[in-house]
Parts: sequence; C-alpha cells; structure tokens
Amino acid sequence: MTIQFKALPTEDVRALQCGGPDAYGHRPERSISDGDGVPCRHCLRNVAAGDAYLILAYRPFPELQPYAETGPIFLHAQECERAAEAGALPDMLESSDYIVRGYGRDDRIVYGSGGVIPTAAIAARAEALFERDDIAYVHVRSARNNCYQCRIERA
Repeated sequence: MTIQFKALPTEDVRALQCGGPDAYGHRPERSISDGDGVPCRHCLRNVAAGDAYLILAYRPFPELQPYAETGPIFLHAQECERAAEAGALPDMLESSDYIVRGYGRDDRIVYGSGGVIPTAAIAARAEALFERDDIAYVHVRSARNNCYQCRIERA
C-alpha cells in the first residue's frame, strides 16, 4: 500500500494569511522565526530564520464534536507553495518521534491506534494502520505538545 502526506489546503491557508479568523475566531498572531522548530503546515518545511510566520488555533476536523482537537500551528506569513502529496516524510518532521494516530470516517479517534512512533517509522506505522478497515486517515502530531503536524491518507 502507498500513503500520501497531506498539507493544509491552500484555500484555507490563504484566508488565514490574509488575516482571516482561526478556529477560535481570532486573527492569527505574527512572529519572526529564529529558524528553530517553526514548521509550516502548508509547505511542510520549517520557516527560515528571519521570516515572518503566523501562530493560530487550528482544528483539522470538519465539525465540532468531542474528538475534534484544536491546537496551535504555524504557517508562513507570506504565501508559500503547498507541499505536493507524496509518500516521503515531510522535511519539517525533525523531532525524534511523533504521535501517529488513526481516525475513523466519523472523524473520531480509533482507540488503540495511537502511539509515539520514531520518525523514521512513521510511514510504516501509517501503512500498518491502513490495513484496518476502521481507519479512514491518520494524523501526525507532536509527541511533546500534541500539535497537529499533517495528515496521512491512502494514496
């Protein structure tokens, strides 16, 4: 089986870059990157030192419900190109490990699917999860802060 790492949709990102409201209805905050640990969820690369970025609340689910986690993410403040959907690990995944967790078609956590996985094993873990019929998609999240990184789908 093949998988695809998916970045945030460009339409949603452009609205935020133009000052549109985040998941809490607030305008994204602006900051300047020191070049360390500021992963953009659109291009799936780190924001370079000296470049402006946005900090905002993001909910990667279509509707509010008990499992619809909302948390902080970063985006380039200026337009960047959306990362191509690919089976290779995104450049921004630089930590030693991440939470990899499966979700059902109802956008709820599939219990027993989540774990802290070494970065080099993320793709293999996602492929193993997709062998299950109850897994519709997978999230990659920070193992330290639970921040949403990207989504993985079947190719």
